[in-house]
Amino acid sequence: MKIYESGENYLETILILSKQNKFVRSVDIADKMNFSKPSVSRAISVLKNKKLIFVDSVGFIFLTEEGENIAKQIYEKHCFLTDFFKFLGVEEEVAKKDACKVEHAMSQETFEKLKVFFSNLKEKDKI
Repeated sequence: MKIYESGENYLETILILSKQNKFVRSVDIADKMNFSKPSVSRAISVLKNKKLIFVDSVGFIFLTEEGENIAKQIYEKHCFLTDFFKFLGVEEEVAKKDACKVEHAMSQETFEKLKVFFSNLKEKDKI
């Protein structure tokens, strides 16, 4: 199933918010992403139709197993790339922004190879 960058960002945001609070609402997502409530509502509808999230009877949003798997992959890339860019000397805010852009374009294969490379580099140089 093809998930666009915006959908991945929503899933990642829901994952992050769910780690901070037991329940996630559309308004929480809108606040975190600085998006309008109608934009979030539309995205929630799309993600629900793709069975990546479900919304309970009172409006709380939860990731499905598939949605959570996608969100965790994106979040792992984001965290790793942010740390990697900071290691290279990139300022933290720039590293975060760049990681957010790259995480969506990078294949899982490339990501796995980059993790191994960086791990070997750290082990070799005791970074």
